[in-house]
Amino acid sequence: MSNVPKTLKYSKTHEWVRKDDDVFTVGITDHAQCMLGDLVYVELPEPEITLEFGQECAVVESVKAAADIYCPLSGEVVEINEALLEHPQLINQDPYGKGWLFRVRPFDNASNELLTPAEYSKQVASEAH
Repeated sequence: MSNVPKTLKYSKTHEWVRKDDDVFTVGITDHAQCMLGDLVYVELPEPEITLEFGQECAVVESVKAAADIYCPLSGEVVEINEALLEHPQLINQDPYGKGWLFRVRPFDNASNELLTPAEYSKQVASEAH
């Protein structure tokens, strides 16, 4: 079973979200990075753009596949993880730490659509069958 930290919220499309003061940090889950394999390229959203919940906002590419990243909440991108542009493998090495993708300042109560760790674990388990 993939690592599912209890302190985070999750989207149905395998992004994780952590509240840090007035912004939310977004990344892809351990499960997602394991399914993709060794990442070789990351395309991140531009800072200061506005994203809507569920909007395609980034791309990660591995030696096997490319995957779209969907914004798990509506808001303004306030920061991107520029280290990933040169070192996308940070996502594989530390998906919940140094492998974060971007930070968003939400427009509203951003966590309504997000899953709890238990709900996300159940979803991942059901996908495996």
